[in-house]
Amino acid sequence: MIQLDYWGWFIVGILLAVVEIFAPSSFFLWMGAAAILVGGIVFFVPDLGWPIQVGLFAVFSIIAVLIGRRVFRPRNQATDHPTLNRRGEQYIGRHFTLEAPIVNGIGWVRVGDSRWRVLGDDAPTGTVVEVTGIDSSNFLVASAKNQT
Repeated sequence: MIQLDYWGWFIVGILLAVVEIFAPSSFFLWMGAAAILVGGIVFFVPDLGWPIQVGLFAVFSIIAVLIGRRVFRPRNQATDHPTLNRRGEQYIGRHFTLEAPIVNGIGWVRVGDSRWRVLGDDAPTGTVVEVTGIDSSNFLVASAKNQT
């Protein structure tokens, strides 16, 4: 007859926590906690059969994962810098002078010490354009004199 002792459950719990280190998903961590909990129960009630132990592990794993996901889920926090890590979006609505003409829909502007590719209607060098949007790492622009 198969009999799992508490040490086996403790080892499974630790191994699941180690798996969490290499595959971070906050899933294996909670299953490891459930295994350690089952090990604690088996320590105090050593006559539990293996089907009951596995059933307890399954139930505790589901409960632990659900609670862990609910309590530790990421929350969208309000911030006074909503475009902090989206540099291009910081320039929407700003005006820049074309450094290179827009030919066939592609041109260049200088922003500080960087050059940004712009997409828009053809325009000569020196035209003031307004950034109306972002497409990947390109500014979508329109002529500033056409804006109201």
